Amino acid sequence: MAEKLLVIEDSKPIANVIRQIAKALNYQVTVATTLADVERILQTEQDFFAATIDYALPDAPNGEAIQCVLSYGVPGVVLTGKMDETTRQRILSMPVIDYIPKENSQAFLYLKRILHWQKTNREVGVLVVDDSSAARNHMVELLKRRNFIVHVANNGKQALEIMSQNQHISMVITDLEMPEMDGIALTNALRKIYSRDELSIIGISGANNGMHSARFIKNGADDFLRKPFCPEEFYCRITQHIENLSNIAKIQQVADFDYLTKLANRHAFFEDAEHRVSQYTSKNIPFCLAMINLDYFRKVNDNYGYDGGDQVLTMVAEFLRKHFSSGLIGRLGGEEFSVLLAGRDEDFLYGKLDDFRRDLAVSSIDVDNHQLTLTASIGAVINSQESLSRQLYLADSALHVAKENGRNQLYVSGAALD
Repeated sequence: MAEKLLVIEDSKPIANVIRQIAKALNYQVTVATTLADVERILQTEQDFFAATIDYALPDAPNGEAIQCVLSYGVPGVVLTGKMDETTRQRILSMPVIDYIPKENSQAFLYLKRILHWQKTNREVGVLVVDDSSAARNHMVELLKRRNFIVHVANNGKQALEIMSQNQHISMVITDLEMPEMDGIALTNALRKIYSRDELSIIGISGANNGMHSARFIKNGADDFLRKPFCPEEFYCRITQHIENLSNIAKIQQVADFDYLTKLANRHAFFEDAEHRVSQYTSKNIPFCLAMINLDYFRKVNDNYGYDGGDQVLTMVAEFLRKHFSSGLIGRLGGEEFSVLLAGRDEDFLYGKLDDFRRDLAVSSIDVDNHQLTLTASIGAVINSQESLSRQLYLADSALHVAKENGRNQLYVSGAALD
């Protein structure tokens, strides 16, 4: 269900711009043009995810709408045409998400970023490390306004324990001077575990010594803030680093995953498989490597076009996820897939592969309101001690045997199993 956004704006053109921005982000928009409208709406609807608040309304010229919205527990972003310092300080004294001067079109681009991150930050963890409870609580309050999942630690040692238990943490904000392990030592320890692509680190300090920022950066931090900091600067730095991590993740997604099925692509599958096979072999864990090819797939493209073929491949990918959720699955190209699976023994692994083959053969796949049946041929190697490249060759050879023997069957390299 789409989150609800209350847009409070007496200018119709500006309200329409905000409405279009919000709808593009999948918000459900309600517009209010006066404080009276705001009070009437909030008395009957109190499940708004957020609000954009015009500072000056016809019946509320001095920001009265801000306090009204906040009193109902609705987080708000303030938009204002007033640029004086008194207005700015008044807005910042209230627990708003942010405020945006209506100077030019960049204001609406910034608003779009805020509305986007208010939704996505709910999946992002931030760890605040500071032995001062006052400083720690202040940062926690600021981060919670932006919907982050916030964790706290009193020192570096405690921070490392929390990091080991929470995989969703993407950012650490650490003070310099702390007991047991200070911020520099913590930063250095974290960089031995997490790369800059995985974790952003921001150092903070109230000391006037200019060398602290350089020490943090040289030990692996991405940024530095001097206390006391302005909330606006804090938010800008946080958002910039979270956006950088998100962009890196998107690039990694494109590099490692097949665009259609979202399975691992050929390069990513081989790279991950190399590592897993090494682990399975060293620990004597039973495993198998299988090559899977859809039978007569060309007929699907001939009869239903490439769009129809894409629908079929997407559905087959779902079948693969259903049967091999604990394994590594890749699309090697076209209608060819590969699976690396660990299990109890050879019979278990063989059964898992054949269960997939049988399930696919008896299922109907909907393509443009036509029900299609599809089969797959599978070649596999089980518990092979050969190199990965050799195992792939043997599995592919077994696949060719399965095709030559009539398709819709599983053939294991080294043994013809029924």
